[in-house]
Amino acid sequence: MPAQRDKPNIIYILADDMGYGDVSCYDPKFNRVPTPNIDRLAEQGISFTNAHATSSLCTPSRYSILTGRYAWRTRLQRGVLMEWDEPLIAQGRPTVADLLKKQGYNTACVGKWHLGLEWRHRNGEPAFDEPFRGGPLDRGFDSYFGVDVPNFPPYAWIEGDRVLGSTSAYYDRDKELSLNHPGVGVPDWPFNEVLTTITEKAVASIEARARQQAPFFLYFALTTPHEPIAPSKRFKGKSGISGVADLIMETDWAVGEVMRALDEQKISDNTLIIFTTDNGHCPYTDLEPFKRVGHRVSGPLRGYKADIWEGGHRVPFVARWPNKISAASTCHELMSLADFMSTCAAITGAEMPDDAGEDSINALSLLLGSDKSTRESAVFHSGNGLFSILKDNWKLSLCPDSGGLWNPEKLPDNLPSVQLHDLSKDIGERTNLQAEYPETVNELTECLEQIIDEGRSAPGAGTRQGNDVLVDIWKLKTRTDNKH
Repeated sequence: MPAQRDKPNIIYILADDMGYGDVSCYDPKFNRVPTPNIDRLAEQGISFTNAHATSSLCTPSRYSILTGRYAWRTRLQRGVLMEWDEPLIAQGRPTVADLLKKQGYNTACVGKWHLGLEWRHRNGEPAFDEPFRGGPLDRGFDSYFGVDVPNFPPYAWIEGDRVLGSTSAYYDRDKELSLNHPGVGVPDWPFNEVLTTITEKAVASIEARARQQAPFFLYFALTTPHEPIAPSKRFKGKSGISGVADLIMETDWAVGEVMRALDEQKISDNTLIIFTTDNGHCPYTDLEPFKRVGHRVSGPLRGYKADIWEGGHRVPFVARWPNKISAASTCHELMSLADFMSTCAAITGAEMPDDAGEDSINALSLLLGSDKSTRESAVFHSGNGLFSILKDNWKLSLCPDSGGLWNPEKLPDNLPSVQLHDLSKDIGERTNLQAEYPETVNELTECLEQIIDEGRSAPGAGTRQGNDVLVDIWKLKTRTDNKH
Protein backbone atom coordinates (compact mmCIF):
# COMPACT_ATOMS: atom_id res chain seq x y z
CA MET A 1 0.00 0.00 0.00
CA PRO A 2 1.61 3.31 -1.04
CA ALA A 3 2.37 5.77 1.73
CA GLN A 4 -0.07 8.68 2.03
CA ARG A 5 1.34 12.02 0.96
CA ASP A 6 0.43 15.46 2.24
CA LYS A 7 0.54 16.90 -1.29
CA PRO A 8 -1.34 15.40 -4.22
CA ASN A 9 0.26 13.92 -7.27
CA ILE A 10 -0.49 16.14 -10.28
CA ILE A 11 -0.95 14.84 -13.82
CA TYR A 12 -1.51 17.30 -16.66
CA ILE A 13 -2.61 15.64 -19.93
CA LEU A 14 -2.46 17.97 -22.92
CA ALA A 15 -3.98 16.84 -26.21
CA ASP A 16 -2.80 18.41 -29.47
CA ASP A 17 -5.31 19.99 -31.90
CA MET A 18 -8.46 18.59 -30.26
CA GLY A 19 -11.49 20.82 -30.56
CA TYR A 20 -14.18 21.79 -28.06
CA GLY A 21 -16.69 19.54 -29.80
CA ASP A 22 -14.31 16.59 -30.13
CA VAL A 23 -15.01 15.53 -26.52
CA SER A 24 -18.35 13.74 -26.32
CA CYS A 25 -19.62 15.35 -23.12
CA TYR A 26 -18.97 18.86 -24.48
CA ASP A 27 -21.27 18.47 -27.49
CA PRO A 28 -23.28 15.28 -26.83
CA LYS A 29 -26.04 15.96 -29.37
CA PHE A 30 -23.66 16.31 -32.32
CA ASN A 31 -20.54 14.41 -31.29
CA ARG A 32 -19.92 11.32 -33.44
CA VAL A 33 -16.50 10.30 -32.07
CA PRO A 34 -16.81 8.53 -28.70
CA THR A 35 -14.48 9.64 -25.89
CA PRO A 36 -15.65 7.43 -23.00
CA ASN A 37 -12.57 7.86 -20.83
CA ILE A 38 -12.56 11.65 -20.92
CA ASP A 39 -16.32 11.55 -20.33
CA ARG A 40 -15.74 9.31 -17.30
CA LEU A 41 -13.15 11.74 -16.00
CA ALA A 42 -15.79 14.49 -16.28
CA GLU A 43 -18.37 12.33 -14.49
CA GLN A 44 -15.94 11.89 -11.61
CA GLY A 45 -14.77 15.50 -11.57
CA ILE A 46 -15.41 18.97 -12.96
CA SER A 47 -15.83 20.27 -16.52
CA PHE A 48 -15.02 23.88 -17.41
CA THR A 49 -17.05 25.43 -20.21
CA ASN A 50 -15.13 28.73 -20.33
CA ALA A 51 -11.51 27.57 -20.25
CA HIS A 52 -9.10 29.03 -22.79
CA ALA A 53 -5.67 28.45 -24.20
CA THR A 54 -3.76 31.73 -24.37
CA SER A 55 -3.15 31.20 -28.06
CA SER A 56 -4.77 29.21 -30.82
CA LEU A 57 -1.45 27.55 -31.69
CA CYS A 58 0.62 24.99 -29.80
CA THR A 59 4.01 26.56 -29.00
CA PRO A 60 2.61 29.72 -27.37
CA SER A 61 -0.06 27.72 -25.51
CA ARG A 62 2.59 25.37 -24.09
CA TYR A 63 4.77 28.28 -23.06
CA SER A 64 1.89 29.79 -21.07
CA ILE A 65 0.99 26.50 -19.39
CA LEU A 66 4.51 25.92 -18.13
CA THR A 67 5.44 29.53 -17.27
CA GLY A 68 2.13 31.23 -16.42
CA ARG A 69 3.02 34.01 -18.86
CA TYR A 70 1.52 35.12 -22.17
CA ALA A 71 3.83 34.00 -25.00
CA TRP A 72 3.38 37.27 -26.90
CA ARG A 73 5.53 38.85 -24.20
CA THR A 74 8.43 36.90 -25.77
CA ARG A 75 10.02 37.05 -29.21
CA LEU A 76 7.31 34.72 -30.57
CA GLN A 77 4.86 37.24 -31.99
CA ARG A 78 3.10 34.93 -34.45
CA GLY A 79 3.11 31.29 -35.52
CA VAL A 80 5.07 28.56 -33.75
CA LEU A 81 8.67 27.57 -33.32
CA MET A 82 10.07 25.72 -36.34
CA GLU A 83 12.76 23.09 -36.73
CA TRP A 84 16.01 24.00 -34.99
CA ASP A 85 14.65 27.18 -33.33
CA GLU A 86 16.23 28.22 -30.04
CA PRO A 87 14.39 27.60 -26.74
CA LEU A 88 11.47 29.93 -26.09
CA ILE A 89 11.53 29.56 -22.30
CA ALA A 90 14.47 31.72 -21.29
CA GLN A 91 17.18 30.27 -19.10
CA GLY A 92 16.40 31.12 -15.49
CA ARG A 93 12.68 31.69 -16.04
CA PRO A 94 10.76 29.69 -13.40
CA THR A 95 8.39 27.02 -14.68
CA VAL A 96 5.67 25.06 -12.94
CA ALA A 97 8.10 22.13 -12.88
CA ASP A 98 10.65 24.30 -11.02
CA LEU A 99 8.00 25.37 -8.55
CA LEU A 100 6.83 21.82 -7.83
CA LYS A 101 10.36 20.44 -7.61
CA LYS A 102 11.07 22.93 -4.81
CA GLN A 103 8.01 21.49 -3.06
CA GLY A 104 9.53 18.01 -3.10
CA TYR A 105 7.92 16.73 -6.27
CA ASN A 106 9.52 14.40 -8.77
CA THR A 107 8.87 16.04 -12.15
CA ALA A 108 8.54 14.11 -15.40
CA CYS A 109 7.76 15.24 -18.94
CA VAL A 110 6.56 12.69 -21.49
CA GLY A 111 5.55 13.44 -25.08
CA LYS A 112 5.70 16.53 -27.27
CA TRP A 113 7.94 19.45 -26.24
CA HIS A 114 7.81 22.03 -29.09
CA LEU A 115 9.37 24.81 -27.04
CA GLY A 116 12.72 24.83 -28.80
CA LEU A 117 16.01 23.04 -28.15
CA GLU A 118 19.57 24.35 -28.23
CA TRP A 119 21.27 21.83 -30.52
CA ARG A 120 25.00 21.58 -30.83
CA HIS A 121 26.17 21.91 -34.43
CA ARG A 122 28.78 20.27 -36.63
CA ASN A 123 29.54 21.56 -40.12
CA GLY A 124 26.52 23.84 -39.90
CA GLU A 125 24.06 21.04 -39.10
CA PRO A 126 22.53 19.89 -35.80
CA ALA A 127 24.68 17.21 -34.19
CA PHE A 128 22.10 14.70 -33.02
CA ASP A 129 24.68 12.44 -31.42
CA GLU A 130 25.54 15.12 -28.87
CA PRO A 131 23.47 16.34 -25.89
CA PHE A 132 21.41 19.50 -26.37
CA ARG A 133 20.54 22.26 -23.93
CA GLY A 134 17.41 24.22 -23.17
CA GLY A 135 15.07 21.23 -23.10
CA PRO A 136 12.90 19.81 -20.34
CA LEU A 137 15.86 18.86 -18.11
CA ASP A 138 17.00 22.48 -18.10
CA ARG A 139 13.49 23.78 -17.42
CA GLY A 140 12.63 22.00 -14.19
CA PHE A 141 11.97 18.39 -15.19
CA ASP A 142 13.85 15.46 -13.66
CA SER A 143 13.21 13.26 -16.69
CA TYR A 144 12.02 13.47 -20.27
CA PHE A 145 11.01 11.02 -22.97
CA GLY A 146 9.26 11.91 -26.20
CA VAL A 147 9.58 13.75 -29.49
CA ASP A 148 10.21 17.45 -29.93
CA VAL A 149 7.44 17.74 -32.53
CA PRO A 150 5.82 14.65 -34.13
CA ASN A 151 5.77 16.14 -37.64
CA PHE A 152 9.21 17.82 -37.50
CA PRO A 153 12.62 16.20 -37.81
CA PRO A 154 14.48 14.58 -36.23
CA TYR A 155 12.09 11.63 -36.46
CA ALA A 156 13.51 9.88 -33.43
CA TRP A 157 12.98 9.38 -29.72
CA ILE A 158 14.53 11.86 -27.35
CA GLU A 159 15.40 10.79 -23.83
CA GLY A 160 16.79 13.23 -21.32
CA ASP A 161 19.00 15.56 -23.34
CA ARG A 162 19.84 13.46 -26.39
CA VAL A 163 18.45 11.65 -29.42
CA LEU A 164 18.28 7.87 -29.25
CA GLY A 165 19.75 6.05 -32.24
CA SER A 166 21.40 7.09 -35.48
CA THR A 167 19.51 9.61 -37.63
CA SER A 168 20.71 8.02 -40.87
CA ALA A 169 17.32 7.87 -42.61
CA TYR A 170 15.48 10.59 -44.50
CA TYR A 171 11.70 11.09 -44.51
CA ASP A 172 10.08 13.02 -47.33
CA ARG A 173 6.68 14.68 -47.56
CA ASP A 174 3.80 12.25 -47.34
CA LYS A 175 0.26 13.27 -48.34
CA GLU A 176 -1.44 10.35 -46.60
CA LEU A 177 0.27 11.18 -43.29
CA SER A 178 -0.12 14.96 -43.79
CA LEU A 179 3.64 15.08 -43.29
CA ASN A 180 4.96 18.35 -44.73
CA HIS A 181 8.32 18.70 -43.00
CA PRO A 182 10.90 16.39 -44.59
CA GLY A 183 14.07 15.59 -42.70
CA VAL A 184 16.29 13.07 -41.01
CA GLY A 185 15.31 10.39 -38.54
CA VAL A 186 16.11 6.92 -37.34
CA PRO A 187 15.48 4.09 -39.82
CA ASP A 188 11.97 2.62 -39.88
CA TRP A 189 10.50 5.34 -37.69
CA PRO A 190 7.08 4.04 -36.53
CA PHE A 191 4.76 7.04 -37.03
CA ASN A 192 1.78 4.92 -35.99
CA GLU A 193 3.36 3.86 -32.70
CA VAL A 194 4.33 7.25 -31.29
CA LEU A 195 1.23 7.73 -29.12
CA THR A 196 1.28 4.10 -28.00
CA THR A 197 4.92 4.37 -26.95
CA ILE A 198 4.66 7.63 -25.01
CA THR A 199 1.53 6.31 -23.28
CA GLU A 200 3.49 3.25 -22.16
CA LYS A 201 6.23 5.56 -20.86
CA ALA A 202 3.70 7.71 -18.98
CA VAL A 203 2.20 4.61 -17.35
CA ALA A 204 5.68 3.34 -16.45
CA SER A 205 6.48 6.71 -14.87
CA ILE A 206 3.32 6.52 -12.75
CA GLU A 207 4.13 2.98 -11.65
CA ALA A 208 7.68 3.92 -10.70
CA ARG A 209 6.72 7.05 -8.76
CA ALA A 210 3.80 5.40 -6.95
CA ARG A 211 6.29 3.33 -4.96
CA GLN A 212 8.15 6.39 -3.70
CA GLN A 213 7.40 8.66 -0.77
CA ALA A 214 7.61 11.92 -2.71
CA PRO A 215 4.65 13.21 -4.74
CA PHE A 216 5.07 13.46 -8.50
CA PHE A 217 4.15 15.82 -11.31
CA LEU A 218 3.66 14.28 -14.76
CA TYR A 219 3.29 16.60 -17.74
CA PHE A 220 1.94 14.23 -20.40
CA ALA A 221 1.90 16.11 -23.70
CA LEU A 222 0.12 13.94 -26.27
CA THR A 223 1.03 14.05 -29.95
CA THR A 224 -2.53 13.54 -31.20
CA PRO A 225 -4.83 14.18 -32.99
CA HIS A 226 -2.18 16.41 -34.59
CA GLU A 227 -0.62 15.15 -37.80
CA PRO A 228 1.07 12.87 -38.88
CA ILE A 229 -2.26 11.14 -39.43
CA ALA A 230 -1.02 7.73 -38.32
CA PRO A 231 -3.38 5.92 -35.93
CA SER A 232 -2.09 2.63 -34.55
CA LYS A 233 -3.21 -0.67 -36.08
CA ARG A 234 -5.69 -1.07 -33.23
CA PHE A 235 -7.44 2.23 -34.01
CA LYS A 236 -7.00 2.60 -37.77
CA GLY A 237 -10.48 2.73 -39.29
CA LYS A 238 -12.18 2.33 -35.92
CA SER A 239 -14.14 5.59 -36.07
CA GLY A 240 -15.54 4.91 -39.53
CA ILE A 241 -15.05 8.62 -40.25
CA SER A 242 -11.40 9.49 -40.92
CA GLY A 243 -7.85 9.03 -39.71
CA VAL A 244 -8.13 12.16 -37.57
CA ALA A 245 -11.27 10.76 -35.92
CA ASP A 246 -9.37 7.52 -35.30
CA LEU A 247 -6.67 9.58 -33.59
CA ILE A 248 -9.26 11.29 -31.37
CA MET A 249 -10.42 7.87 -30.21
CA GLU A 250 -6.80 6.84 -29.61
CA THR A 251 -6.23 10.04 -27.65
CA ASP A 252 -9.12 9.09 -25.40
CA TRP A 253 -7.58 5.61 -24.99
CA ALA A 254 -4.34 7.21 -23.75
CA VAL A 255 -6.29 9.12 -21.09
CA GLY A 256 -7.92 5.85 -20.05
CA GLU A 257 -4.53 4.15 -19.70
CA VAL A 258 -3.39 6.86 -17.27
CA MET A 259 -6.60 6.48 -15.26
CA ARG A 260 -6.16 2.70 -15.20
CA ALA A 261 -2.56 3.03 -13.97
CA LEU A 262 -3.65 5.28 -11.11
CA ASP A 263 -6.32 2.78 -10.07
CA GLU A 264 -3.93 -0.17 -10.24
CA GLN A 265 -1.37 1.66 -8.11
CA LYS A 266 -4.13 2.70 -5.69
CA ILE A 267 -3.20 6.38 -5.89
CA SER A 268 -6.24 7.80 -7.70
CA ASP A 269 -7.62 9.32 -4.49
CA ASN A 270 -4.49 11.41 -3.97
CA THR A 271 -3.99 12.52 -7.56
CA LEU A 272 -5.23 15.62 -9.34
CA ILE A 273 -5.56 14.70 -13.00
CA ILE A 274 -6.30 17.33 -15.64
CA PHE A 275 -7.18 16.84 -19.29
CA THR A 276 -7.22 19.72 -21.75
CA THR A 277 -5.95 20.68 -25.20
CA ASP A 278 -3.53 23.28 -26.56
CA ASN A 279 -5.90 24.83 -29.14
CA GLY A 280 -8.86 24.04 -31.37
CA HIS A 281 -9.32 21.39 -34.05
CA CYS A 282 -7.07 21.68 -37.07
CA PRO A 283 -8.95 22.67 -40.28
CA TYR A 284 -6.31 21.64 -42.84
CA THR A 285 -6.45 17.88 -42.12
CA ASP A 286 -9.84 17.59 -43.91
CA LEU A 287 -13.02 18.65 -42.15
CA GLU A 288 -15.38 17.16 -44.73
CA PRO A 289 -15.57 13.62 -43.25
CA PHE A 290 -16.70 15.14 -39.93
CA LYS A 291 -19.25 17.36 -41.64
CA ARG A 292 -20.73 14.42 -43.54
CA VAL A 293 -21.64 12.62 -40.31
CA GLY A 294 -22.78 15.79 -38.51
CA HIS A 295 -19.86 15.98 -36.07
CA ARG A 296 -19.05 19.56 -35.00
CA VAL A 297 -15.32 19.63 -34.21
CA SER A 298 -15.69 23.03 -32.53
CA GLY A 299 -19.12 22.36 -31.02
CA PRO A 300 -21.22 25.55 -31.08
CA LEU A 301 -18.13 27.73 -31.51
CA ARG A 302 -16.91 29.51 -34.61
CA GLY A 303 -13.41 28.89 -35.92
CA TYR A 304 -10.59 26.41 -35.61
CA LYS A 305 -6.93 26.16 -34.72
CA ALA A 306 -5.03 29.44 -35.32
CA ASP A 307 -8.25 31.53 -35.27
CA ILE A 308 -9.04 34.39 -32.89
CA TRP A 309 -12.64 33.12 -32.76
CA GLU A 310 -13.62 30.91 -29.82
CA GLY A 311 -13.09 27.68 -31.76
CA GLY A 312 -9.39 28.50 -31.86
CA HIS A 313 -8.75 28.82 -28.13
CA ARG A 314 -11.79 27.83 -26.01
CA VAL A 315 -10.91 24.27 -25.05
CA PRO A 316 -12.29 21.34 -23.06
CA PHE A 317 -10.85 21.29 -19.55
CA VAL A 318 -11.68 18.44 -17.18
CA ALA A 319 -10.21 17.84 -13.72
CA ARG A 320 -10.62 15.06 -11.17
CA TRP A 321 -9.39 15.10 -7.57
CA PRO A 322 -11.41 12.68 -5.40
CA ASN A 323 -12.75 14.05 -2.10
CA LYS A 324 -11.71 17.55 -3.20
CA ILE A 325 -13.52 18.15 -6.49
CA SER A 326 -17.23 17.34 -6.57
CA ALA A 327 -18.19 14.65 -9.06
CA ALA A 328 -20.17 15.59 -12.19
CA SER A 329 -19.76 19.32 -11.49
CA THR A 330 -19.49 22.14 -14.00
CA CYS A 331 -17.80 25.55 -13.90
CA HIS A 332 -18.81 28.35 -16.25
CA GLU A 333 -16.34 30.94 -14.93
CA LEU A 334 -13.50 32.29 -17.07
CA MET A 335 -10.24 30.38 -16.72
CA SER A 336 -6.97 30.39 -18.65
CA LEU A 337 -4.48 27.58 -19.13
CA ALA A 338 -1.90 30.09 -17.90
CA ASP A 339 -3.52 29.73 -14.46
CA PHE A 340 -1.98 26.30 -13.90
CA MET A 341 1.20 27.62 -12.27
CA SER A 342 -0.49 29.77 -9.62
CA THR A 343 -3.03 27.04 -8.98
CA CYS A 344 -0.23 24.55 -8.31
CA ALA A 345 1.35 27.05 -5.93
CA ALA A 346 -1.93 27.30 -4.03
CA ILE A 347 -2.37 23.53 -3.91
CA THR A 348 1.10 22.94 -2.51
CA GLY A 349 1.47 26.04 -0.35
CA ALA A 350 4.35 27.37 -2.48
CA GLU A 351 5.20 31.04 -2.79
CA MET A 352 4.95 32.40 -6.32
CA PRO A 353 8.12 34.34 -7.20
CA ASP A 354 7.42 37.98 -8.01
CA ASP A 355 9.19 37.63 -11.36
CA ALA A 356 7.24 34.53 -12.46
CA GLY A 357 3.73 33.65 -13.57
CA GLU A 358 2.96 37.20 -14.66
CA ASP A 359 -0.37 36.17 -16.15
CA SER A 360 -1.28 33.22 -13.92
CA ILE A 361 -4.31 33.51 -11.61
CA ASN A 362 -5.00 31.03 -8.81
CA ALA A 363 -8.03 28.97 -9.95
CA LEU A 364 -8.05 26.50 -7.06
CA SER A 365 -11.34 27.83 -5.69
CA LEU A 366 -12.99 27.16 -9.06
CA LEU A 367 -11.72 23.59 -9.07
CA LEU A 368 -13.19 23.13 -5.61
CA GLY A 369 -16.62 24.37 -6.66
CA SER A 370 -16.72 28.13 -6.18
CA ASP A 371 -18.92 30.10 -8.58
CA LYS A 372 -17.09 33.35 -7.86
CA SER A 373 -14.87 34.52 -10.69
CA THR A 374 -11.13 34.62 -10.03
CA ARG A 375 -10.17 36.25 -13.32
CA GLU A 376 -11.37 39.64 -14.63
CA SER A 377 -10.19 39.16 -18.20
CA ALA A 378 -8.16 36.94 -20.52
CA VAL A 379 -6.10 37.78 -23.59
CA PHE A 380 -5.85 35.57 -26.65
CA HIS A 381 -3.49 35.51 -29.63
CA SER A 382 -4.23 34.17 -33.10
CA GLY A 383 -1.90 32.33 -35.45
CA ASN A 384 -1.20 35.55 -37.30
CA GLY A 385 -0.33 37.34 -34.07
CA LEU A 386 -3.58 39.28 -33.67
CA PHE A 387 -5.09 40.11 -30.29
CA SER A 388 -8.38 39.55 -28.55
CA ILE A 389 -9.53 40.19 -25.00
CA LEU A 390 -12.51 38.75 -23.11
CA LYS A 391 -14.03 40.52 -20.11
CA ASP A 392 -17.54 40.20 -18.62
CA ASN A 393 -18.73 38.18 -21.63
CA TRP A 394 -17.66 40.98 -23.98
CA LYS A 395 -15.01 39.90 -26.45
CA LEU A 396 -13.03 42.40 -28.52
CA SER A 397 -10.93 41.10 -31.42
CA LEU A 398 -8.55 43.48 -33.16
CA CYS A 399 -9.05 42.09 -36.65
CA PRO A 400 -11.86 41.96 -39.23
CA ASP A 401 -11.73 38.20 -39.76
CA SER A 402 -10.52 34.95 -38.18
CA GLY A 403 -7.00 36.25 -37.61
CA GLY A 404 -5.87 32.75 -38.48
CA LEU A 405 -3.87 30.92 -41.09
CA TRP A 406 -6.12 28.27 -42.63
CA ASN A 407 -9.75 29.13 -41.85
CA PRO A 408 -11.91 27.81 -44.73
CA GLU A 409 -14.70 30.41 -44.35
CA LYS A 410 -15.21 32.79 -47.26
CA LEU A 411 -15.75 36.27 -45.86
CA PRO A 412 -16.91 39.47 -47.54
CA ASP A 413 -14.51 42.30 -48.22
CA ASN A 414 -14.47 45.59 -46.31
CA LEU A 415 -15.40 44.17 -42.90
CA PRO A 416 -14.96 46.48 -39.89
CA SER A 417 -11.41 46.51 -38.56
CA VAL A 418 -12.46 45.17 -35.14
CA GLN A 419 -15.05 42.73 -33.83
CA LEU A 420 -17.09 42.99 -30.64
CA HIS A 421 -19.27 40.10 -29.52
CA ASP A 422 -21.49 39.51 -26.52
CA LEU A 423 -20.70 35.86 -25.84
CA SER A 424 -23.57 35.52 -23.36
CA LYS A 425 -25.95 35.88 -26.32
CA ASP A 426 -23.74 35.07 -29.30
CA ILE A 427 -21.33 32.24 -28.52
CA GLY A 428 -20.95 31.66 -32.26
CA GLU A 429 -19.59 35.22 -32.78
CA ARG A 430 -21.86 36.01 -35.72
CA THR A 431 -23.14 39.47 -34.73
CA ASN A 432 -20.49 42.19 -34.64
CA LEU A 433 -21.61 44.91 -32.22
CA GLN A 434 -18.61 47.23 -32.53
CA ALA A 435 -20.66 50.04 -34.11
CA GLU A 436 -23.40 49.86 -31.44
CA TYR A 437 -21.07 49.85 -28.42
CA PRO A 438 -18.07 52.13 -29.11
CA GLU A 439 -17.59 52.75 -25.37
CA THR A 440 -17.13 49.02 -24.78
CA VAL A 441 -14.62 48.85 -27.63
CA ASN A 442 -12.65 51.69 -26.04
CA GLU A 443 -12.85 50.19 -22.55
CA LEU A 444 -11.59 46.78 -23.68
CA THR A 445 -8.86 48.33 -25.82
CA GLU A 446 -7.62 50.31 -22.83
CA CYS A 447 -7.69 47.19 -20.67
CA LEU A 448 -5.61 45.32 -23.23
CA GLU A 449 -3.16 48.22 -23.49
CA GLN A 450 -2.73 48.23 -19.73
CA ILE A 451 -2.09 44.46 -19.57
CA ILE A 452 0.60 44.81 -22.22
CA ASP A 453 2.14 47.97 -20.83
CA GLU A 454 2.41 46.70 -17.25
CA GLY A 455 4.08 43.45 -18.27
CA ARG A 456 1.76 41.38 -16.09
CA SER A 457 -1.94 40.82 -15.49
CA ALA A 458 -1.74 38.76 -12.30
CA PRO A 459 -1.21 40.16 -8.80
CA GLY A 460 2.49 40.51 -8.11
CA ALA A 461 5.19 42.62 -6.59
CA GLY A 462 3.61 45.81 -7.84
CA THR A 463 6.72 46.83 -9.72
CA ARG A 464 6.50 47.49 -13.41
CA GLN A 465 7.73 44.51 -15.40
CA GLY A 466 8.71 44.48 -19.03
CA ASN A 467 8.04 42.33 -22.03
CA ASP A 468 10.97 40.76 -23.85
CA VAL A 469 10.33 42.72 -27.04
CA LEU A 470 8.27 45.58 -28.39
CA VAL A 471 4.63 44.44 -28.42
CA ASP A 472 2.63 45.92 -31.26
CA ILE A 473 -1.16 45.53 -31.26
CA TRP A 474 -2.76 47.21 -34.21
CA LYS A 475 -1.76 50.88 -33.79
CA LEU A 476 -0.42 50.46 -30.26
CA LYS A 477 3.36 50.53 -29.79
CA THR A 478 4.39 50.16 -26.17
CA ARG A 479 8.07 50.42 -25.35
CA THR A 480 9.05 47.93 -22.68
CA ASP A 481 12.04 46.96 -20.62
CA ASN A 482 14.13 43.99 -21.67
CA LYS A 483 14.48 42.40 -18.25
CA HIS A 484 13.09 38.95 -18.93
